[in-house]
Amino acid sequence: MNIELTDQDTLIDSEVIETYRISPPDTDEIRRLVLQVDDPAFRARPGQNIGVVVEGDSAFGRKQHVRRYAITEVAPVDDEDGVAMAILVKRCFYIDEVSGEKYPGVASNFLCDIRAGQKVSLVGPYKNPFKIPSDPNANLLLIGTGTGIAPFRTMIKEVYREGIEWKGDVRLFFGARSGMESLYTNEKGSDMVHYYDKDTFEAFNALALRPLSDERDALRESLSTHIDEAWGLLNKPNTHVYLAGLRKTADITDKVFGERASSAGKDWENIKQGLIDEERWQEVLYA
Repeated sequence: MNIELTDQDTLIDSEVIETYRISPPDTDEIRRLVLQVDDPAFRARPGQNIGVVVEGDSAFGRKQHVRRYAITEVAPVDDEDGVAMAILVKRCFYIDEVSGEKYPGVASNFLCDIRAGQKVSLVGPYKNPFKIPSDPNANLLLIGTGTGIAPFRTMIKEVYREGIEWKGDVRLFFGARSGMESLYTNEKGSDMVHYYDKDTFEAFNALALRPLSDERDALRESLSTHIDEAWGLLNKPNTHVYLAGLRKTADITDKVFGERASSAGKDWENIKQGLIDEERWQEVLYA
């Protein structure tokens, strides 16, 4: 999510203490970065967003470019009055719709190229975009694309943390071109096995590996293939729906659920509005 730097924002100094690629070498590059802030007054929690400040493109009149990333982990630094935060970054490129020319994403390429020991300016952190229900019997329907679903990883850790007996069903539907299957999985051996009860948690992924397909196609396939599972959960009165990632995530969700509702003689717009009115629909989307 891109944001504008304001006079009220205070720049925070951080240092990259770890960066490594988590996606296979023949796929889209996704990296995990750990940023250390040596300031005893700085506070951050997993699920919040941090703004990364990089030099903007002067051709477009932007001296500074700010991009928000979800904080996936926070840990104290040994023998230091500071914290270390982990974020996930996908190297992005954009195609000009008029010229067809390919441009590198400013923040993502800066962060993917940076090395341990280098400095990064930050702003924030900003509040957690998603509110988890207080009732552990609630069901969570998580829908997203790409690294935009990093907040879901934090949510899953939160509901399955020690001392919490989450009884509701948690279902994650996501689309990714590559690499994300290593972050969200049902198999033992992944880090997520430590955070979920497999009787209540399941992830549904459809990697977009076909020519011309992308994250949006993968999400559409993931939802369509498992529409009975998603639709059944969505219609339960204690289900909360969360959307995150590309803005077209909402368009895809509306299309798939709209077709399912129509086949059942129901109106999807009314169903969705009811979820919104009952505060059981939340979304964080970016262009």
